[in-house]
Amino acid sequence: MIPADVDAAIDAIEAAFTSAEGMEYLGEDVTMIQHQLQAGALAAAAGLAEPLVVAALLHDIGHMVGHLVGEDQAVSALAADSDAHHDVAGARWLGQWFGPAVTEPVRLHVAAKRYLVSAESGYAALLSDASVHTLHLQGGPMSPAEVAAFDALAHSRAAVRLRRLDEQAKDAQRDAPGIETHRDLIRRVLLAG
Repeated sequence: MIPADVDAAIDAIEAAFTSAEGMEYLGEDVTMIQHQLQAGALAAAAGLAEPLVVAALLHDIGHMVGHLVGEDQAVSALAADSDAHHDVAGARWLGQWFGPAVTEPVRLHVAAKRYLVSAESGYAALLSDASVHTLHLQGGPMSPAEVAAFDALAHSRAAVRLRRLDEQAKDAQRDAPGIETHRDLIRRVLLAG
């Protein structure tokens, strides 16, 4: 990717974050932006690979840009008690610039929630009320056949790791650096292809 394209991608990501400033996160105690920034900070603090840190930072961007790729707005989908498919929308939008190491964990993070609820006793008890509600809109727990199919996916482990960060990134008392502080990280991942 040439530097001008990298700058354009970063500008588009920052514009998405700016346009969603204050956007509620579907009944959680943090905003959509705070949630993603916390997830990115948690991924970085855990020493995860840079593409997975970027995926954590941007995993719910589909809620903010889904309408640009043919999906429902998050708030209107929730009001209609339907799934906005933000996972697929986010991966599709990010796919303009990023490869599978970023887009696949984003695309699979909802499936990872369904997987963990089925595969790990006690995981469902960790879910917030809002996450329990959306779990049902997103298909509920996986069947044994779905669990096996998910296990076989190349990026399933990264998606599970991202999902665990997702559940932790809902703390109204936790501050995280703004999106602009991640420019160098995003640039490195974009340039690495």
